[in-house]
Amino acid sequence: MPELHHLTLTDVARRLRSRELSSVEVTRHMLERIERLDGVLRSYATVMAGVALAQAEAADKEIASGHWRGPLHGVPIGVKDLCATRDAPTHVGSIALRDWNPGIDSTVVARLRAGGAVILGKLQLTEGAFGAHHPDIEPPVNPWGAEYWTGVSSSGSGVATAAGLCFGAIGTDTGGSIRFPSHCCGVTGLKPTWGRVSRADVFPLSDSLDHIGPIARSAADTGAVLGVIAGRDPKDPTSLSAPVPDYLGELDAGIAGLRIGVDERACTEQVDPVVARMVEQAGAVLRARGAVIKPIVLPSTTDVVRGWSILCGVETAIAHEATYPAKARLYGPALAGLIDLGRGAGGAAYARVQLARQRFAGDLAALFDEVDLILSPSQPIPTPPNALMASAAADPEATEQALRFTAPYDMSGSPVICLPGGFDANGMPLGFQLIGPHLGEPALLRAGHAYQKEREWHLRRPPAAA
Repeated sequence: MPELHHLTLTDVARRLRSRELSSVEVTRHMLERIERLDGVLRSYATVMAGVALAQAEAADKEIASGHWRGPLHGVPIGVKDLCATRDAPTHVGSIALRDWNPGIDSTVVARLRAGGAVILGKLQLTEGAFGAHHPDIEPPVNPWGAEYWTGVSSSGSGVATAAGLCFGAIGTDTGGSIRFPSHCCGVTGLKPTWGRVSRADVFPLSDSLDHIGPIARSAADTGAVLGVIAGRDPKDPTSLSAPVPDYLGELDAGIAGLRIGVDERACTEQVDPVVARMVEQAGAVLRARGAVIKPIVLPSTTDVVRGWSILCGVETAIAHEATYPAKARLYGPALAGLIDLGRGAGGAAYARVQLARQRFAGDLAALFDEVDLILSPSQPIPTPPNALMASAAADPEATEQALRFTAPYDMSGSPVICLPGGFDANGMPLGFQLIGPHLGEPALLRAGHAYQKEREWHLRRPPAAA
């Protein structure tokens, strides 16, 4: 079955449950594929072959006995390498933190195991989940084009999912790190409401900004993963106690009458025409599926985008107190620079950012009295070359431009889904996003599913994944 690796997660789950496929068969296929392709793509930091095969054997026995754990049972997935695992190291994309190993499973990993998922391994990320890979660690390669950006920081999660090296992955998003890889790698990413998924024993970049969520091939696939990992966790007092809906069961309810807001100025001003046109076309598809497209004016994002680095820097400095500055020589320049920024930030500057954050979150919440979702670009430009991103990293203005469609919704804690929306003239993926109110994941997933019934960009496969 040469296309086994490109099936959607939900399709594989259905075939496993009916015993058309066995988990051991699928897992061996994926491990062989990782061995064959990942030497070039470098999406995995650690491959857990023995663990994965043992989990697959157990899944097959349980499914055969009629004990089906749910839509991840027997399905091979990957986990971003900042989620603690009891049976594999967690390197956090770092040299200084390579010995960070709590010896237990993070809650998100424990819930994946409880759902019967097969964990293929730990996926590579930027150093500490910030904006650049450590200079001594080779970064993942975009399977659509080796010279193009993979997005940060869940780069391995985006690459492995796009290349058919897992059926879905766990990512994290602090300033855009589920959505950037989804846009650049042509996959679907869901950043849940802050607190919807426990952060217990996941190494933080910025505790009040970090969101944990799935990257997969379709909206349905992300809903399947979210349904397993979401929910209250006593180990994380900030986790939300709201009941977890049946995300998959609600997918086909449709979007007739769903109010989707579009700020035309925000979607076009300083936005590449290719991206603006793609977003406009996405709106037309959603309208054709029954949504009502309403003009809106988004609250200003200027202050929260400018303040994001200060807030993130202060909280990153706290997260790294045990190793920085004591092991500063082991840090790459990007993460060290962020920590230094945080260590040097004054109380007044930090307070101003928090006030701006509260104002933006309040204005955004009020806007959701008028609309159910908001349609927006996920990036202002098509998937950029690596060289462009390397030069932009040293330019604060360019960094703010890159973050302006993503970071505000980390500041507000809002759920966002990023969907493939087409390709540019270079054959590189384009993505757009839908933003919802807190706990608005069901509507986001319904809208994403409705779009993907009409447009099949999410089914395209990159040349490096043949």
